[in-house]
Amino acid sequence: MSHRRLLSFSAAAASGRLRRSLSTATSDSRGGWSWYMLEKTTMAVPTATGPSVRFADPPRVSELYMPESLFNLGGHTVPGRQSDVLRMLSGQAGSASQDGLLLLNYRDIRIMAPIVGMEQQGGRTRAFRELTGTALPDPAQVPDMAHFVFNPLTGEISSRLPDVRGPLKIGDGFEAGLLTQQADAGRGPPDRYAVAKLDGHVMLRFLSETGEWETVQVCSPCQLPPAGRQFSPNQEVLAFGGRLWWVDVTWGAVCADPFSDRPEPRFVELPSGSVLPADACERAIRSSIFVPHAQGKGNVLLSMRMPNMCRRVGVSGGCLRYVEVSEKEPFMLSSFVLDGSDSGWTLEHRVALSRLWVDGAHPWLPLQGLNRPQIGVLDPYEANVVHLVVGKHVVAVDMHKGEVTQHVPYTGHSTASILPCVVSPWLPTSQIPSSAGKKDVSKKTTLADVLVRSD
Repeated sequence: MSHRRLLSFSAAAASGRLRRSLSTATSDSRGGWSWYMLEKTTMAVPTATGPSVRFADPPRVSELYMPESLFNLGGHTVPGRQSDVLRMLSGQAGSASQDGLLLLNYRDIRIMAPIVGMEQQGGRTRAFRELTGTALPDPAQVPDMAHFVFNPLTGEISSRLPDVRGPLKIGDGFEAGLLTQQADAGRGPPDRYAVAKLDGHVMLRFLSETGEWETVQVCSPCQLPPAGRQFSPNQEVLAFGGRLWWVDVTWGAVCADPFSDRPEPRFVELPSGSVLPADACERAIRSSIFVPHAQGKGNVLLSMRMPNMCRRVGVSGGCLRYVEVSEKEPFMLSSFVLDGSDSGWTLEHRVALSRLWVDGAHPWLPLQGLNRPQIGVLDPYEANVVHLVVGKHVVAVDMHKGEVTQHVPYTGHSTASILPCVVSPWLPTSQIPSSAGKKDVSKKTTLADVLVRSD
């Protein structure tokens, strides 16, 4: 299948009207909804004036770009080139709302990296630093973490969310989710949003209408995971069914309504036979494969098989689904759907991946050694389709047909860094809700100005 642009624009796009999206027939049958796969981690771009996304049709992965200017937020002095303190800037789309807004996390970290040598290159001085695994954070600096809500189609970005005061903090991992709410029962643009983190019996949340963080005591503690084991989210937070879902792929998911003044979290355990021991992640780290560095500088990590690489919970076909792939031949890919009462899972598909290309039609897919399949994302609309990462390729598998339907090269970081993002019909023209009904737009541009097309 030839590659088509996710979003292509005519001259009318300057006024904010989409000409087409994704696949014409598919998009029309979905009422204007489409989706894309986003490489959610990125480094700062010095010349960028605002965040942007280079869109690509699935199974190709879209790219996120963040401006370096938005990292200068904490008031700390930027270390000079001769300093032994090294500044590391990174950004991430931590999660996506159910209609396409993104929660962006910016991180500014300073580490001790002593200069061990200097070299002149083309009239410029280059510093060589000692970067080791024992490098410690600069005690004079506190890592800065900033959060924004971003509309990837219009380029609108919210004001920086206030700093969190108190013991609860939000990092850049799998802690915070973004949920929107519409006044007309979900049939139009949102008029409010919530960013929330669940920590035991306390929810830390930010509501757009108040513009402030607050902590809320949750109700029904018996609905939380049983004591004696730590619940540790290890994939992005999902927005589904008017709730946020925090997922621990070794155990289960906890959902709660961040808009409620008395959130009632519920715990849903993974299907029978899929729950892993509490120390599954530690075991995976201990079993990682290291090889000696080519220049004798310690060891290099060659393979780490963390549970979130081969398991995923996602929203697909209007339901919550759980997918896992076994680590050994014949690499069984299994898909389960959560029932309407959120009380149990039903097995839908089980496919032996090794048998899908045994005829040699895909010689670049040797399912052996380090090329074991990993779960990428679930297709939000096609419940039978799962996107896998095998070696340096993204592979779309139709579990109902039992065949590979698409494959493209992939040079990203890992499966854990791919975020499935939907595009609602109103996303190209809607604004991000803000407190007191006031909009704060850092830069007003047209769609044609903001979007970067993919080839």
